[in-house]
Amino acid sequence: MLETSARLLALLSLLQARRDWPGEALAERLRVSPRTVRRDVDRLRELGYPVRATKGPDGGYRLDAGADLPPLLFDDEQAVAVAVALQTTQVGGIEEPARRALATIRQVMPARLRGRIDALEVTVVPSSAQAARPDVDPAVLVAVGSAVRAREVLRFDYDGGSSPLLGSGAGAFRPPRRAEPHHLVTWGGRWYLVAWDLERQDWRTFRVDRMTPRTPTGPRFAPRDLPTVPTDSGPAGPSRGGVAPGAHPAGGAAAAGREGAAGRSRRTRGPGAVPDVAAYVAHQFSRPRWPAEGEFVLHARADDLAPWVGDQGLIEALGPDRSRLVAGSWSWRGLAAWVGMFDVPFEVVGPAELRTAVREMGERYRGAVGDAGGDAGP
Repeated sequence: MLETSARLLALLSLLQARRDWPGEALAERLRVSPRTVRRDVDRLRELGYPVRATKGPDGGYRLDAGADLPPLLFDDEQAVAVAVALQTTQVGGIEEPARRALATIRQVMPARLRGRIDALEVTVVPSSAQAARPDVDPAVLVAVGSAVRAREVLRFDYDGGSSPLLGSGAGAFRPPRRAEPHHLVTWGGRWYLVAWDLERQDWRTFRVDRMTPRTPTGPRFAPRDLPTVPTDSGPAGPSRGGVAPGAHPAGGAAAAGREGAAGRSRRTRGPGAVPDVAAYVAHQFSRPRWPAEGEFVLHARADDLAPWVGDQGLIEALGPDRSRLVAGSWSWRGLAAWVGMFDVPFEVVGPAELRTAVREMGERYRGAVGDAGGDAGP
């Protein structure tokens, strides 16, 4: 039989692992009598754990949520998983609280686990798009998340929205938006709210960092079904996930975050449709394949070019001073002009349409300056 302190920890671990436990099952797992289980439950209550007795044929116990967060009990794998998750948080607004939570957990870890966590120290390198992502006030996240959970109409001001101004001059203002909040999601390090816009009568995707919720919230509503999307839909853009030359460096997420085109639903019904919020958001944030996609070999180091390629293409090293670049554009000539901006020698791998476009652009540039052998000056 376990000692009292060890048995209390074992009991707490069981109560945290499952919502309801019959008293007989707890007694069997702990190898004690039901009476001993009752005494141990009373001891946990004295320590601040809200353990509630449940009614029913078997009777049992449930660990409820309390007003304060009591000490939690993790096994070794759970503790390591929590620490790694806190280290790799990249969502705007909660990185600093995550670091403080990690420091708190590490401080109370036994030495064997602390060594494992230190060995798993992770350095998160944000992409060029995520480096400039805005933070979100945790209070705003809680307010929006509470409205989602309660199914209450959310009223909020939206920075950069397209609602018409009311009034004129210095007194002009935009009325608050009204929407039925469906789900909070993260994409590319930003927070978004998927919601049904009551004024526009359509689905919209709002950036939470631009939202200022108003109180009180509106009436409760019956949740709507999200538009379904094809199962083969996903964030498959040009060049296996890159975006077109000239696009915003944040890629699909930044463009999709703009209120308007990004939020318009693509209602696709029929076989192979998935009414899933993750699939819906990925479908909204994806870009169609560009009509012109090609491949180049650039005579320069891949790590020197990568910062300038950003999310606009896919680049990989072929050797010390040669790189392979795959990218897409709205036209073959547009793609040919874009690659010239790297100001390094390059070769066109294909397709044939791209080689033709590069040849045509070369002739166009030569024609712009007159005779190639003459004086290009005025």
